[in-house]
Amino acid sequence: MSKFSTYNFAGTKALIRVDFNVPLDKQTQAITDDTRMTAAIPTIKKILNDGGSVILMSHLGRPKDGPEEKSSLKHLIPHLAKLLGDGTPVLFANDCIGEQAVLTAGMMRAGEVLLLENLRFYKEEEKGDEDFAKKLAQLADVYINDAFGTAHREHASTAVIAKFFPADKKMFGLLMESEVAAAEKVLLKADKPFTAIIGGAKVSDKILILENLLERATDIIIGGGMAYTFMKAMGGNIGNSLCEDDRLETAKMILEKAEAKGVNIHLPSDSIIADRFAADANTSVAPSNHIPDGWMGLDIGINACNQFSNVLHHSKTILWNGPMGVFEMEKFQHGTKTIAQAVATATNAGAFSLVGGGDSVAAVNDFGFADKVSYISTGGGAMLEFFEGKELPGIAAMNK
Repeated sequence: MSKFSTYNFAGTKALIRVDFNVPLDKQTQAITDDTRMTAAIPTIKKILNDGGSVILMSHLGRPKDGPEEKSSLKHLIPHLAKLLGDGTPVLFANDCIGEQAVLTAGMMRAGEVLLLENLRFYKEEEKGDEDFAKKLAQLADVYINDAFGTAHREHASTAVIAKFFPADKKMFGLLMESEVAAAEKVLLKADKPFTAIIGGAKVSDKILILENLLERATDIIIGGGMAYTFMKAMGGNIGNSLCEDDRLETAKMILEKAEAKGVNIHLPSDSIIADRFAADANTSVAPSNHIPDGWMGLDIGINACNQFSNVLHHSKTILWNGPMGVFEMEKFQHGTKTIAQAVATATNAGAFSLVGGGDSVAAVNDFGFADKVSYISTGGGAMLEFFEGKELPGIAAMNK
């Protein structure tokens, strides 16, 4: 059993670092995707059901110079109350440290939830300032890190704060436990064949994860804009497709390493091409290594969809990070949607599938496959760094 599940929080104030960095509509400030908030609810409810009280801290957006209206966590209060249900009182402190936060936390009763204002209204948060972390720590009896999405940051609330709590008073929440367990299952205990689907725009963003996966995966599917850098590296004509010319040698090196290690690299045999980057562009189909001048690849083609789906249907472990094309535009979403379907089919047949990264998660949610994959990670950058083989400060700090 996990440390969190067996802990009795009766009469305890628990300070939880959550990741409530959710997207908001610019005009209405309404939440457009509540995945991260929903994922934190089981941890919060366990504490409340035990007879404890909960203090939540998070960041939201990227405020540059202190407090700003659009990044205030007060916008999340109504939805948080709705997610908690049962009339759970949600209090709000208009600062994360200072007198109001201390007084409100001090007067809390069992069953109450207090949401602190945006941590990043203080530059000390991102600097990992010890005094700032200590002030946060003084608000509660127990510290819980349930924010996998920020575990790769050595910030005051994610890594530094842990030193102010004894070993038996700091722990991971249910979300963090499940995130780490799912990631370790794929990275360290994967059943073979193990297929990694790596998409997105740039090779440079994915070099480290590709190199680490060469040591573990049996198959790597490469899609999205980054596929064309590989195509050009192999001597193909890619028209006006996205390409990092300064990464052509890197792409060649990855292909050579894969061949030497017996890892199958799968690149899209054909592409949906467009005469410009626009939702209403003229489209056609071409082999991915014979794209005419003036045209660009914006999605994988039908043959590539079939090719990739076949690989996935034979896989026992699947990692998906990055879309196959510009899926935000309807004309170029077929490839990503097909991959989502193939991952769901493979999962239904017994494969373990982990989907991570903002765009991949958005695609799975948008296309209705969220409940048909094994695990959806809430941590884009954190998951990427985990699969790059890096130690995550937010995890390491809990073991010190």
